[in-house]
Amino acid sequence: MKKLLLFCLLTGYSIASAQTQLVFVYFTDKPNKAAFFANPLSELSQKSLNRRTALGISLNDEDAPIETSYLQNLQNLGFTVTDYSKWLNGAAVNATPSQIINLQALPFVQSVQSFARNASAVPKITPVAQRKNNSDTGKTLTTFDYGSGAAQIDQVNIRPLHLAGYTGTGISIAVIDAGFPFVNTGTAFSRLWANNQIKAGYDFVTKTTDIYNTSLSQHGSVVLGAIGGYLENTFVGSAPDADFYLYRSENAAVEIPEEEVYWIEAAEEADRKGVEIISTSLGYNVFDDSQYDYSYSDMNGTTSFIAKAAQIAAEKGIFVLVAAGNSGTLPWHYLLTPSDNAKVFSIGAVDSAGNSSSFSSYGPNSSGVVKPDGSAQGTSTTTVNNNTTVTVSGTSIATPIASGGVACFIQAFPTMNRDQIMIKLRQTASLYPNHTDQMGYGILNFGSLYNNAVLGTSETAKTEGIKIYPNPVTNILSIQSEYDIKSLEIYDNLGRLIRKNSQQKAVHVENLSKGIYYLKIQIKDKIYYEKFIKE
Repeated sequence: MKKLLLFCLLTGYSIASAQTQLVFVYFTDKPNKAAFFANPLSELSQKSLNRRTALGISLNDEDAPIETSYLQNLQNLGFTVTDYSKWLNGAAVNATPSQIINLQALPFVQSVQSFARNASAVPKITPVAQRKNNSDTGKTLTTFDYGSGAAQIDQVNIRPLHLAGYTGTGISIAVIDAGFPFVNTGTAFSRLWANNQIKAGYDFVTKTTDIYNTSLSQHGSVVLGAIGGYLENTFVGSAPDADFYLYRSENAAVEIPEEEVYWIEAAEEADRKGVEIISTSLGYNVFDDSQYDYSYSDMNGTTSFIAKAAQIAAEKGIFVLVAAGNSGTLPWHYLLTPSDNAKVFSIGAVDSAGNSSSFSSYGPNSSGVVKPDGSAQGTSTTTVNNNTTVTVSGTSIATPIASGGVACFIQAFPTMNRDQIMIKLRQTASLYPNHTDQMGYGILNFGSLYNNAVLGTSETAKTEGIKIYPNPVTNILSIQSEYDIKSLEIYDNLGRLIRKNSQQKAVHVENLSKGIYYLKIQIKDKIYYEKFIKE
C-alpha cells in the first residue's frame, strides 16, 4: 500500500510540475561581507583559519556567508529554498521556464543555470562568469596488529608512517557519504568514541542529525571503517587516530541532482570545522530523471556543480579524495564527477596482486587530465561494520584507505602545499612516469612519499646514496649510504622493535622468521624507513 501511495503522490507531482527543472540561482554579491572580514570567526572555526594560515591561503569572498535577504526574497516569490552555497553564492530552486526568465531579471541575480543537460525544452541560460583560479601535531609510536587489514595497508605502504608515530592524530577527515548506521553503537567504532574522535555529524538530505538511523545505507559506515575502524588483534584502519566529521549527502533510494548541492553544503561545513581532508566515495553521471544526465564530455572537471565545489574545497587547502567509480565493465565505463576535477585526487581500484579491478572506472577526464590519480586495493578489501570485519569491493573502499594514508602524511608534514602532496603521490606511485586509464599513475606508496619528504626530495635520496640490498634477503642486509649511520632498528610486521644496531652498514637477519620487516635508518638528523622481505 505504501508503494501505491508513493506512486500516486509522485504521479500527481509530475503532472503539476512537468515544466519545472532544478536550477541554480547565482547572486550578484555579498553586501555584508565586510562584517565577515572584520570577524572571520563568525563563520569559520579557528582550526579552519589555522589551516589557511599554515598553507598561506588568504580569505576571499567565497568564505563570506551568503546574503540571507536574497534567500528570503526568493521565498517571498514563492520558491522553496532549502539548499544553497556560499562558495557558489546562490541557491538551488525548482522553476518553470517563465519563472527562470523572471529570476534572471531580479536585480540581485547574476544568472541562472540549469542542472538539466539533455532536455530539449531547457531555455538558454546566461553563462556564469568564470571563477578565478579548483611543525608536527602530537604523535605516539603505536603498535598495531592489523589482522585481516594488513595486506591492504602494506600494499600502499602506510606502515612506515605508523611506525614513525603518524597515525592521523590531530587530523580531521570529513567523510561525506550515504549514512552511518551502527557507528554510534558498534564495537568496531568504540575506540573512536572512547578517544573523542567523532567530532560531529549532520544529514544534509533531511536537515537533521539523524545520521545513525539503521534505515539508512550502511555505505558510509563501511567507508569510515576502512580509515578509523578498530578491532583488537583483528583489524586496524589506515588512520586509526584521526578525527572525523560524518556528513550524509546521498539518499541511496533515489538519484537526484539535488544531491550535488547536499554534497556542496557538506563540504562547506567541513571547511567551517577546519578539516584537512574530505573523503567521498560518491559519484554522478545519470539520474532518475534523464534530463539531468551527464555525458562524457561533461566529465571535464568544470561542468558539474559538485566538481566546481570540489575544486573550491581544494583551493581552501582541503585535500579532497574521491572514488573514480565502478563503471569499468559497463557501457559507460568512464569516471564519475567530481572525480573528474583536476584539483581532486581520484582513486582507482586494484586487487591484492596489484592488477586493476575490472569494475574500476576509466579515465582520463574529457579534457585529457590523467584520472584516476592513483590506486589502492578495492577488490575483496577488508573493513569493519558494526561489530565485525566485512569484505567488500569497489573504488568506494579503495578511497578511504588512501585517505587514511594522506591523513598520516599531513600529520607528519602539516604545512606542505597540498598540490605538492598530490604531485609527490603521483611521482611515488608504482607506474610513474607512465600511467594507465584504470590505475592512473599506479598503486600509491606512502612509505616512499614519506621517505622522500624526510630527505627533502627524491633527488636528495639519490645524492645521499641510501639503498638496502639484497631485498628480499636471506642472511645479511646491507645499507649503502655516503654518510655514517647513527642507528638501525628493525621492526616486525606488528610494529614491534626486535633489533637495534649502532653505526653499522650491515645487519644479520638469518635468525629472523620469514616475512615482512621494516628497517629504520637514522643518518645525520634524518630518519628513513625501508620495507624488506626476509626469505
